[in-house]
Parts: sequence; C-alpha cells; structure tokens
Amino acid sequence: MEVSDLHVGKQMHCNYSVAGVTPVPPLCFGFGPTAVPGTGFFNGSVLIGSPVNFPIPNVPSAALMVGRALPLNNPVASVAPSIFKVSNLGSIIPPTPIDVMIGDPGKGIVGVSVNSLIINIVNKSVINIVSPITNVVGVMNCVGAKTLVGAEAIVSAKAQAGAEARSGGKVFNGATIVNGGLIVNGFTLINGFLSFTNSIVGVTKKFDIEHPTKGKGWRLTHVCPEAPTADVYVRGKLIDSNVIELPEYWRGLVHQDTIQVSLTPFGSYQELFVEKIEWGTRVIVKNNAGGAINCSYVVYAERKDTPKNIVEYEGTEPREQ
Repeated sequence: MEVSDLHVGKQMHCNYSVAGVTPVPPLCFGFGPTAVPGTGFFNGSVLIGSPVNFPIPNVPSAALMVGRALPLNNPVASVAPSIFKVSNLGSIIPPTPIDVMIGDPGKGIVGVSVNSLIINIVNKSVINIVSPITNVVGVMNCVGAKTLVGAEAIVSAKAQAGAEARSGGKVFNGATIVNGGLIVNGFTLINGFLSFTNSIVGVTKKFDIEHPTKGKGWRLTHVCPEAPTADVYVRGKLIDSNVIELPEYWRGLVHQDTIQVSLTPFGSYQELFVEKIEWGTRVIVKNNAGGAINCSYVVYAERKDTPKNIVEYEGTEPREQ
C-alpha cells in the first residue's frame, strides 16, 4: 500500500500475531485513556533511511537501523541530510530533560562503538568521562579544559591546546613532546634518565639521598657549586712524577686557553709551579727547590661545546645563552 501521507492520531502498533493470541503492546505506552498519543510500538527491526546501507536481506543488523537518506524527491539537494540530529528548543517544564540518553545507569552498562573520521563535541559547560580511556588510536585534539578521573593510556600522537586537570595516574608508552612551557607544582619522580638538549635553569642544583651512615629517617643533601662559566675539572695526585695527563677527550671538550691548575704539596714545603701546558693534553710541573714532587692537583677548564654563559642581562624571565 502506498499513500501520500499517513496520520495516526493515537498510538501506532506494528506487531506480529500468533493464532489465537492477541498481541499486547508494552505497558509503557498505556491502555485506553492512559495511552500516550503519538507513540509507536514496533515488534521487529525498524529501518529509517536508504536500504542500501544495510544490504544483507532478511538479516537485520540492529533493532533500529538508521542510514543516510537518499534525496530522491529533492533533485535540487546536492547531498543527503544528516543521519541524526537533535535540536533542543528548551523545556517549559523544568528541569530540562536529557536530550540524548544511551543506556540506563541504574540497570546496566551499554557499550557504544563509533566508527567515524571526525567527532565534534560542541559543549558550553563540561564533558565528564568517568572511565579509563585505554584505546586512543590516532590524533585526539582537545581545545579547552579537559578533566579526567582515572587512568589514560595513549598510543599515538596527542595535540592539546588548553588546560588539563587530572586526578589519577597517567602512563605514556612512548615519547611525550611539549611544544611550550611545562609547569609542575608538585614532586616529580623520574625512575629513568632525564635528558636535556639545553641548559637546566633553576635556583639550585642538588642531590638528595638516603643517609649512607646514619639510620632510617635521615637523608643527605648536597648543592652544586655555581660559577659564571660552564667548567669541568679533573683531580688527582703526583708522586715522584711531574706530568699531569689530562683526559684525551678534553681536546674536543674544553677551550685550551682556559686551563688552570691548582697544586697542593704534601709532606714538606715544595716550591711547585706549572712550567707549561703541552697541546692542552699534558701539564708539566716543576719543583723550584729541585726536590721530589708529592702533591695533589685540580685542573679546571671551560667547555667549548656550549654557548658562553651570559652572566648578567636585562629582563624578568630566564633566557637562552
């Protein structure tokens, strides 16, 4: 039967019947005067849209199948309308009901799978996701604040413009790139190596470990000395020798003209001095009194593989060298 328009003033029932049994609609639609006008009951799969979206005959893929409608009766239309759209014009009876609700939180969990190239969520308030996000394959762009309660595992790239507030753990099985400032207001524990390609800027640089000789409850902390240049040093002792062999790699690490030597005699007074520094690899020490040499030494030099430090500069923020 084909009609131009079908008007149903009460309820619309689409049911199958068994011989001798009168089909009964669900109780939620009511009976008689309590029936909800304009509602529909379909005891079977319902197809809305083009049947080519569900090509397998006699095998419905779901109770409700919604496909893209073909604009056959509108030759002017260039594309078919959207598959699903919800428009909320407000409710005259507060509170405003939930426009789209999938599943019943009080009766069980409903799984939702979305296969789409783009998902746009335009929301003026808050999006709450109370669940671990464990499978994010691809790029996830978050413009604005994001609050996650639970663990999040991401395998792929992640781009974010905006603040992120989190209460819970975060695990990265891959590299993390931050193209901007990173501010950490709490304690940071790093179990592996932390590598920097530029200078470390801070108030102090120190280590803090369990105390090696006192009992539990005690810790030992030391602070690095500070200098206006990026220096390295070697130290050792000279006993019956007058040659300090500098590390071979110093030839490519330090400026040779910045090498400085400090000598400390042992056992007796010695008139020690540096006679010469050969090719930046050897330091020749002499005793002016002609006696044997017994001393300790410290040799300093400035690194040449980093830019020279700017000791004083104008501004309110740290700057690169």
